[in-house]
Amino acid sequence: MRAGPPPDAMNLKQLEYFVRVAELGSFSRAAMILDVAQPALSRQVRLLETDLRCALLQRTGRGVVLTEAGRRLFERGVGILQLVRQVREDLEAGREEPAGRVTIGLPPSLGRLLTLPLAERFRDHLPKAHLVIIEGLSTHLIEWIATGRVDLALVHNPEAQPAIEIQPLLDQPLCLVGPARRRPRRAGLRIEAPVPFTDLAHHRLVIPDHTQAIRRLLEAQAALSGVKLAIAWEASGVPAILELVHAGYGYAVLGADAVRAAPEPQAFVIRPIERPQLLSKLCLAQSAHKPATPLTRHAMRMLEELARRCGDQPDSGP
Repeated sequence: MRAGPPPDAMNLKQLEYFVRVAELGSFSRAAMILDVAQPALSRQVRLLETDLRCALLQRTGRGVVLTEAGRRLFERGVGILQLVRQVREDLEAGREEPAGRVTIGLPPSLGRLLTLPLAERFRDHLPKAHLVIIEGLSTHLIEWIATGRVDLALVHNPEAQPAIEIQPLLDQPLCLVGPARRRPRRAGLRIEAPVPFTDLAHHRLVIPDHTQAIRRLLEAQAALSGVKLAIAWEASGVPAILELVHAGYGYAVLGADAVRAAPEPQAFVIRPIERPQLLSKLCLAQSAHKPATPLTRHAMRMLEELARRCGDQPDSGP
């Protein structure tokens, strides 16, 4: 007779629970994402630690951090879960239509514009697929692709990394964004005359922090042009930046899509920056080590089409 696995052997569910807790740094957030009760989640992780006879997570006042043993299991566990999901998706792909789960990451400026059309495309063309949309800054989305939390993402100005495969989609000119001086006659994005880059020195700016690509692009060109930027406020999110601009705290440097996605785009006026023109590159990112499935290939085509269509949207004049 063959002996079966011991009753306390590690299982995939325990591994998935551990990986999600490690990614999010919190049992409560992981329980919410996994849609399980937090006590049940904690119990399964404790059983895993008991089975492996080592502590995997160190509890802190703000959440959890990985121990050295936990770090090693996390690195291997992400790959194991990706492989299992890949096998399942490949088996599903052999049936009538692509099926499985795909997680897509979008920057906040594009999330408001693309979430609904993307969901509609999946509903109409991929009814057996399960779509998950996560919003985050481009730097975070790249990290999530590397760890396996996200399958595909639209990102702005990504830095080259061996683990990430990048496909440029379109160049988006950056603009000087200010509050509308009078109530517009019609809704929509308002564009006025271009502004030379050197004029940015005469505007109090509300811009992102140093971790974001637009800030690095702006400061690099300022150094090349000998322009001293008047940075009045820093904010990490586009909604916060636009709120400060609307309240009269200063001007922003953003792409037109970021303003177009605002609840009231007509409350702002944008002026394209020229001499030189500043371009933000929108790219489609995916893991370089994870083979694409029929489902992810379908999702990539949808993302590319929607992103290009978004970039081609006409804007209104003054």
